[in-house]
Amino acid sequence: SFSYSFSNLFSILNGANIASESVLAPLEILYWGTDMTQIRDILSKFGSVKMKTYPFTSVYYHKIYLRYFKGIKVHKLLNYINYEKQNAINLLSELYPWKPYPQKHFESRFTKFFEGYWLPVRFGWDMRRIQFSSLILSNQLTREEALKELKKSPFNRETINEDKKFICSKLGITLEELENYKKLPKKYYFDYKNEKKIFDLGEKILSKLNGTRRGGFI
Repeated sequence: SFSYSFSNLFSILNGANIASESVLAPLEILYWGTDMTQIRDILSKFGSVKMKTYPFTSVYYHKIYLRYFKGIKVHKLLNYINYEKQNAINLLSELYPWKPYPQKHFESRFTKFFEGYWLPVRFGWDMRRIQFSSLILSNQLTREEALKELKKSPFNRETINEDKKFICSKLGITLEELENYKKLPKKYYFDYKNEKKIFDLGEKILSKLNGTRRGGFI
């Protein structure tokens, strides 16, 4: 048990935590989705639909406007307890008709496809590497156990074709188009306009002001 008082009536409760999320993916694999300079550049080059009503957000809105102008604070409660992932899974399974997903972020079919299939097949990156590394650092998993799990396929080979069909239907493309995308030259965040230098500077300033680091887990 623990006690925690909110010093601000305007608060956001966040499930991010150090225990299971301390190791982050390289920016070449997962770049900031709040860099609107990059998003606008990509849309100007490849976009075919006007995104006037799509709810984009900006890092400045979250990190500066909400915090320093609106006084809204983010509270990551799991960092104030001895959080163990497996214990949380067991408790949820006992109290509710809930079953754990095969992998972190697989509650979304798109994220399941992207992290479980597209990243390892297209970019040679297995998201389980950072997920397991975080658990190893918090003594929730051994290195040997992690290596054993990594030998298993990151995606279900029996259902991947159905997943592909679902993703294609949502994106409005054909299976042939999807397969052709894998043959195109690889692109990374630095191939487009971006604000990484500003983000890096902001990270240094925020780390001095309140001890946060990339990912904001502290």
